[in-house]
Amino acid sequence: MGKICDKVHGLKPIIMMVFIQIGYAGMTLLYKLASNDGMSLRILIAYRFLFAAATVLPLALYFDRKSRPKMTWMVMLLAFLSALFGGSMPQNLFAASLVLTSTTFATATLNLIPGITFIIAIFFRLEKLNLKTRGGQAKMLGTLIGIGGAMLLTFYKGLEIKTWSIKLDFKEHMSASQQNQKPYAHILGPILAICSCFSSALSLIFQAKMSELYPCHFSSTALMSIMGALQAGVYAISTERDWTQWKLGWNLRLFAVLYAGVVASGLAIIFLMFCVRMRGPLFVSIFSPLMLVCVAIAGSLFLNEKLHLGSVLGGAIIICGLYMVLWGKKQEITRTSKLTPSINCEEYDQEEPIVPSNVSGIAPNFHPMNEMEQLPSQQVQKDKESIDLDSKV
Repeated sequence: MGKICDKVHGLKPIIMMVFIQIGYAGMTLLYKLASNDGMSLRILIAYRFLFAAATVLPLALYFDRKSRPKMTWMVMLLAFLSALFGGSMPQNLFAASLVLTSTTFATATLNLIPGITFIIAIFFRLEKLNLKTRGGQAKMLGTLIGIGGAMLLTFYKGLEIKTWSIKLDFKEHMSASQQNQKPYAHILGPILAICSCFSSALSLIFQAKMSELYPCHFSSTALMSIMGALQAGVYAISTERDWTQWKLGWNLRLFAVLYAGVVASGLAIIFLMFCVRMRGPLFVSIFSPLMLVCVAIAGSLFLNEKLHLGSVLGGAIIICGLYMVLWGKKQEITRTSKLTPSINCEEYDQEEPIVPSNVSGIAPNFHPMNEMEQLPSQQVQKDKESIDLDSKV
């Protein structure tokens, strides 16, 4: 009986990550359905951050009540920039690309975030190429493969792959939406999706710094959610002139808003934090492509989206690039742990974040996982001090 309990306990992170990716896939589906129903996605995103803040804020007040550091202007600025580049901006860019393309296409591009982050880290001198090591070579090659897959996904359509579909009432909205698409949607949509990935990758720089100055994950996530709600709200009010769009009835729009704020942004944060604590950020990142598979199946079933050979090949190449980048990062972590035996590999996994799916692959969500992937600097320092003390004794 004890062995069975141990096995079930060991499967908890896997089960939670599967449910998280399915939840993110459902969020992508609801984005598309709400757009086809005529709802402004700018308003949906503003509501999403508002409900996310309402969900996480009570958790922050309870769990971080004894360890919350002093709030400074620098922390406020980092929270604003993290919410801008990691929340409101990439979410609106992703939503715009989702309207112009398909759910499968937009989701596939999210797997480019690790490679793009690697490029940005090199540009800001936060990471070195290290082409003489296998890890550095794998990360560079994986990044190039991911970019090649994105280009194939964008410019090559290929044969149509016959899939099954379910006849639902909102299928008619889908047809009308596709008929009204602009002729340059197949170019503008991918550009917006890639810009969303660049914005999410850039936010990691600010989130990493914020995690050092304000190492309270619930509080920092709540603060970023509030900032994101203000930013997305101002943007929605400035661009959406139809005030009836803000009304929520007992319909699909209310369900999409609640699901986005409470499930995809609120509960997902809790599950992600548990998985990162138990298995590390690399384990979390491995599950990113599962969302693409779920979205592809759901899109063909419920949205009558057509799959083409170019989409399948491009998505598969991007996933191969993603895993190559993650493998290269793992090699570097293992190599670093051998050079510094006083700190074990698990601590390095926690200290050096592996770019997700984020909220994240990021998924089309408020990328909270990025700043949760780092242990509080104070706790790490305490661990190092205890290790030094043990060695002296």
